[in-house]
Amino acid sequence: MDYNSYQNPLTGRYAGPEMNYNWSPHKKHSTWRRLWLALAEEEQKLGLDITDEQIAEMRQHLDDVNFDVAEAFEKELRHDVMSHVHAFGQQCPKAMPIIHLGATSCYVTDNTELIQMRDGLKILKAKLLKLIAQLADFCDKYRSMPTLGFTHYQPAQLTTVGKRFALYLQDFMLDLEELEFESANLPFRSVKGTTGTQASFLALFNRDFSKVTELEKRVAARMGFDKIIDLSGQTYTRKVDYKVLSVLSGIGQSAHKMATDIRLLANLRELEEPFGKKQIGSSAMAYKRNPMRSERVCSLSRYLMNLPLNCAQTHSVQWFERTLDDSANRRLALSEAFLTADVVLSTLINITDGLQVWPNVIAKRVRAELPFMATENLMMAAVKKGGDRQELHEVIREHSMAAARRIKEEGGDNDLLERLRNDAAFASIKDDFDTIVNPNDFIGCAPEQVERYLNEKVRPVLKKESEILASAKGDAVNV
Repeated sequence: MDYNSYQNPLTGRYAGPEMNYNWSPHKKHSTWRRLWLALAEEEQKLGLDITDEQIAEMRQHLDDVNFDVAEAFEKELRHDVMSHVHAFGQQCPKAMPIIHLGATSCYVTDNTELIQMRDGLKILKAKLLKLIAQLADFCDKYRSMPTLGFTHYQPAQLTTVGKRFALYLQDFMLDLEELEFESANLPFRSVKGTTGTQASFLALFNRDFSKVTELEKRVAARMGFDKIIDLSGQTYTRKVDYKVLSVLSGIGQSAHKMATDIRLLANLRELEEPFGKKQIGSSAMAYKRNPMRSERVCSLSRYLMNLPLNCAQTHSVQWFERTLDDSANRRLALSEAFLTADVVLSTLINITDGLQVWPNVIAKRVRAELPFMATENLMMAAVKKGGDRQELHEVIREHSMAAARRIKEEGGDNDLLERLRNDAAFASIKDDFDTIVNPNDFIGCAPEQVERYLNEKVRPVLKKESEILASAKGDAVNV
């Protein structure tokens, strides 16, 4: 590492090796060479004067990119694509005359970026599936554990730990749907020519439009695409970038929501993310156990969620058939969006793999708040035993105010149930309080909802994608 130069934290500190390679110079420029090879081979098959020897020469040098030569050419030519044409041609002197034949720079730059986005989505899909699988197991395990629900971050009614996390799971399932849709519909630019008219290829094939169309299809198929953008200028419409990065933004939104709640629950000591045996929470406060992984997820997700706006602005200012003010911007936005999404998912995989639940703390908070929620059930039970509903309501109101005042003024425990149990108005059900005030009777259909959602929506997807799931990695560099 050069400690005198800026290092991008996404590549050096956070993202995993698979996504790092996907946006690396070698992946980029070896893909350029594969595109040039595919173009030459298909042009040859359609009748252009390209020899087998030229093709073989190109095939021999797909991966041994001579970056030093390309860099030297770029200092002179000030054009990255032509620099690599010359560098490739230096290794393939016989093929040099036909490298890039009929193409414009965006043939390699745009098509390569579409390939990188397609491959990046595959990497993210595997990690998203792994996260979904771990969340599904967590939701199943805790689907029936009562916990205090919050609205406005104020005590509300009970839910379950599993139901709460099923809400996060559902968000990620929606993200998976969007990811699959964009992956399936991602178009290839293929061969469009300088302003999108394919004029150069029409000239090469002596104005045989059918061969131009066939070349476009064949090159796309060679690179693994079954869809081609219908129309383009020199570049494919930058709305494609916006649509893809919106999927990544959705993952960031879901991640931020879940990680925020984990941070809040860590403060309540109900739940904690993994914490290493030697991990330090604070340089000054040795006792601290900070939710640093969840904080990182929130931090990076916030950055990720802002990137689609950048793409929207880029698309909006593309002049006519092409302007170059998108290029430098997209070198940053596209790669960093995927790298950021990668580390967000990897970190969440790490968190959910070792999420620690503290049942006694959760139960204590339930006991503290449940008395207020249980009063209506107690009142109905007493009415069934002959009590007066209006009188019972007033008794509950008075004791509730007194119990709340004790909690706030004295810092005492909630003694509402004891007050009611000892009040003559509730003598008829005094021995039934523990049965009536059972937390499991206040969680509604939460366990059944979780079980149904897992069985009907989640497990079938995980089963269908079992091969991809098996290949998934949670390989963030620094979790």
